[in-house]
Amino acid sequence: IGRLRSPWARGNCPKNLREAREAGGEFRAEIDPPFRPGLQGLLPGMPLILLYWTGLARRDLIVQSPAHRDGPTGVFSLRSPARPNPVALAVVRLLAIDLAAGGLSLDALDAFDGTPLLDIKPWLPSVDVPPAQS
Repeated sequence: IGRLRSPWARGNCPKNLREAREAGGEFRAEIDPPFRPGLQGLLPGMPLILLYWTGLARRDLIVQSPAHRDGPTGVFSLRSPARPNPVALAVVRLLAIDLAAGGLSLDALDAFDGTPLLDIKPWLPSVDVPPAQS
């Protein structure tokens, strides 16, 4: 539906959104013209779920040994971009929107500049926060 714009490239991309927020920068999503009407209803301040394509990451690392874990760990318990499917997810905050130009200003991104954006969904606490365990 568009592409992500960030200051990041291979070699300088933060490992996660926390690091991206700490580093700062200008973060945007550019939405292609046919999809811009779908932005109606989005408001600055909203949290958004972005689905994007990390096509440059490895696909063959099913068990990894990240520095922050004591030993080998399965990919499905990690947020690593190296995974069997190149779909990534980020929860970001919408800072500003330009409906006519299809531009979304975002609080952070941990994706390379030009990364393909697949979808946008609103983050809804009534839906996206799991119930407490009983």
